[in-house]
Amino acid sequence: MPTSKAELLQGTLDLLILKTLAAGPLHGYAIAQRIQQRSDEVLVVEEGSLYPALYRMEEKGWIAAEWGKSENNRRAKYYSLTRTGRKQLEEEKALWGRICRAITLVLEAA
Repeated sequence: MPTSKAELLQGTLDLLILKTLAAGPLHGYAIAQRIQQRSDEVLVVEEGSLYPALYRMEEKGWIAAEWGKSENNRRAKYYSLTRTGRKQLEEEKALWGRICRAITLVLEAA
């Protein structure tokens, strides 16, 4: 079991948010929870990083937001992927794959 939390590498938050929203609309707190749960509690997304990223991604047209009711009947902004966001997710995943391969090459070098 992991014993410590990890900070996200710069540039990975967009990818994680897009991937999380690919399953369906969520409000901000639920996005952060889902990322933390799916990472076996290793990745923690702080509000100070999450909401600026959501606003930036909304401005770019990758996600759309609309107001709705949360599980506890509170007003919450729900975010969902747009068609442009789905395309961006595929581009981000491809880039992440190239980065992982490159880092692996460096780490495995003699």
